[in-house]
Amino acid sequence: MLDGHLLVDAHVHVPLLSSIAPAWSQWARDFGPDNVLGLAWDADGNPDPAKLDELFAAEGVDTALLFCEYSPKATGYQEFDDLLPLVGHNPRRFRPVANVNPHLHFPVDRELRRQLDLGAAALKLHPVHGGFRLDDPALFPAYSLLVERNVPLVTHCGTSSFPGSMNELADPAQLYPVLRHFPDLTVVLAHGGRGWWYDAAAFLALSHANVWIELSGLPPKRLPSYYARHDLNRLARKWIFGTDWPGVPGTAVNARAVAGLGLSDDTVPLVLGENAVRVYHGIEPERE
Repeated sequence: MLDGHLLVDAHVHVPLLSSIAPAWSQWARDFGPDNVLGLAWDADGNPDPAKLDELFAAEGVDTALLFCEYSPKATGYQEFDDLLPLVGHNPRRFRPVANVNPHLHFPVDRELRRQLDLGAAALKLHPVHGGFRLDDPALFPAYSLLVERNVPLVTHCGTSSFPGSMNELADPAQLYPVLRHFPDLTVVLAHGGRGWWYDAAAFLALSHANVWIELSGLPPKRLPSYYARHDLNRLARKWIFGTDWPGVPGTAVNARAVAGLGLSDDTVPLVLGENAVRVYHGIEPERE
């Protein structure tokens, strides 16, 4: 809990440092807390379950969704199975999120099924780092499985500065044929349209009951300007809090900044945790 609110960080990265591109480690050093790689990873570059659990508890995080990513052209490999020791240490605090890349997984639904059976709370797709379009028919079997299992799709929706990124693939307009073919699919727009697509992301969220905006990588104080064309409190009721940790100074700092934007009293708890509990599969944080 943070200041009496359930807190879910819906966007966290904890890869094995040996499996990723050097640019990722540099990004964590540049944007994260001082010595973050020393605080949460051991000398071999492996995330330390106990240290991570203590760190997130100190930040008031009830549940953190741990991402993986198969993007050899950009950030490297953050494998799903590497998350399982962290989840095993504290399955209430940590939940894994699946990832597939249609260039690497054939067929995608077979690998997705495996990860869902191991407890994935969602599927994250990263077209910008993975080099594919969201409306690629090769992904449709995965979308069908998500609808069948009532599991949401999280998609990267915004620019990325990592070498090898294909930012032209971040356009949320790719989701229109997906939403037409799969009207019951729940979609979360990670990074909320960062770069050139804030209005497009907001329109999707406001016009589709099953589309949500996730705030990772967005400085909270800038949210009113990013979404200046929209009623902020109305749009915020479709927000899900996330940080893109470790690339942020602190989770609690960001959460309190979001809570301080002047949103209505009943909207703040939705953003900080209650929307995430509603959207993601199987989150059951312990409440005080």
